[in-house]
Amino acid sequence: MHRLQFHYTFVPQAQQQPGLIRNPLLDMLHAVQESGSISAAARQLDLSYRHVWGELKRWENELGNELLIWEKGQSARLSEFGTKLLWAERQAQARLSQQIEALRADLERAYAVAFDDSVHVLTLYASHDDALSALRAHAAQTQQLHLDVRFMGSVDAIRALNEGRCVMAGFHTLQQPGAGSLAEQTYKPLLKPGLHKIIGFARRSQGLMVARGNPLGLHGLPDLMRSGVRFVNRALGTGTRVLLDELLRQQGIAAGRIKGYRHTEPSHAAVAQAIAAGQADAGLGIEASARARGLDFVPLVEEDYHLVCLKSALDEPAVQALCKVLQGEGWLQQLQQLPGYQPAAQPGQVLAMSRLLPWWNYRKPKDKPAGRTARKTPQTVQERKPLKTSSRPGRK
Repeated sequence: MHRLQFHYTFVPQAQQQPGLIRNPLLDMLHAVQESGSISAAARQLDLSYRHVWGELKRWENELGNELLIWEKGQSARLSEFGTKLLWAERQAQARLSQQIEALRADLERAYAVAFDDSVHVLTLYASHDDALSALRAHAAQTQQLHLDVRFMGSVDAIRALNEGRCVMAGFHTLQQPGAGSLAEQTYKPLLKPGLHKIIGFARRSQGLMVARGNPLGLHGLPDLMRSGVRFVNRALGTGTRVLLDELLRQQGIAAGRIKGYRHTEPSHAAVAQAIAAGQADAGLGIEASARARGLDFVPLVEEDYHLVCLKSALDEPAVQALCKVLQGEGWLQQLQQLPGYQPAAQPGQVLAMSRLLPWWNYRKPKDKPAGRTARKTPQTVQERKPLKTSSRPGRK
């Protein structure tokens, strides 16, 4: 198998024949084939004879094969190798024409964004989620908002936000995760009240993805400890791994008792594919990914999927446009059509972090009645201690 490194350029649509994308060598071979001489080919390509001749000789040395046949008194023609090379390249372009055209159109649209003030781009690093993929397409169609979504673990997404590598991050937790939970231990060090703001996005089901018909009768996490059941997990740093470990801890299940706990895949889709391919029997994931690959789904918990940004970004046009999309009836209807999803309680609204992640205590003495505050202030407690201490000598 010979490896070739050709560099291509896109050309205007009216000039796409004989190929959708163009390479200088293949253009020269095509021109020689049509015109019958190097000089005519050079004129057709608006190049000098010396340049065309030199490039053809250079490529012959590079490829180790003769490209043209010159015979005195006869027209130049492609060698057998040159003919096959040109044919193979044109065949490849014909097979890939739809993909090449789609790529060309996507690139044209993408670069046009830079010159259009009505178009916005929002960089979003997020835990893998099917609804975000659907939101990306919907936002581009309705608000000219282009979401540059990059999927990664929830922890890495929030770290990227804090390091300024994205404008918004996506992560998910159980609804109302309590104090002392793994969610608190994982996310509390990364999120700071007053600095970060949460925007309502969606609620979704997480559960066991299993083969169609659930042949092993898996109905909960305890069933994963049965002999012969193969599990496929998500990597450390992902929100689903945090969720699984939290559920295992709540149910008193040791991770070591689950065969495949250390076998990880990078996304819900990859977990579903592993099960569909028979490489595993179950994995924790979202219903949409299970249904997309013909699997059955055993719901276990409902969770909130959060979008978080810095407070300073709330007034940016792209963030405002995203909030508008999330509040729109068209998006809410589309979200409800995705298996296992429903809108957040207040989609597109800036929500109180203390209500969604209630492990912060914001009680302030000034917010309490004066009488109750006076009885519970640290100063009052300190004043009572010397009174008790000073009374002891009198008892002896």
